Amino acid sequence: MACPRCGADVVAFAVPEDIREHAPATVAAICTRCLTTHPAAEVGVDPKAVVSESGPDLTAVDSAFPTGDAGIALALMCGLLESYALNRAGIEELLGYAERHGADVFTFLERLDAREAMFDLDRRRQVLLESL
Repeated sequence: MACPRCGADVVAFAVPEDIREHAPATVAAICTRCLTTHPAAEVGVDPKAVVSESGPDLTAVDSAFPTGDAGIALALMCGLLESYALNRAGIEELLGYAERHGADVFTFLERLDAREAMFDLDRRRQVLLESL
């Protein structure tokens, strides 16, 4: 289970049906280092082995991630941040979904520490905070 971009570990999760249009697959994975998302099968995770009831432990990515569907939405949002201009609508939908599922998006964005993300986190954070 390694990221094809940077070789770091990944965390796999089942994507809630409501937000699948923003996911690379029904079972996805987020890189613990660069925050890219991939179909779970492409990073060596058996999608059938991912249990959706318990939810993923996204704190392996960063302790800022909330639990449950809110955390999954924010993980998918991170995967879209590489191109804010192309993915703006999806990013905004995922942020709204996360908020409706109990996440404090402002706190998440302030606490997220991803120095090796595939995007400029500081710039994206500023844009996201201005757009909320």
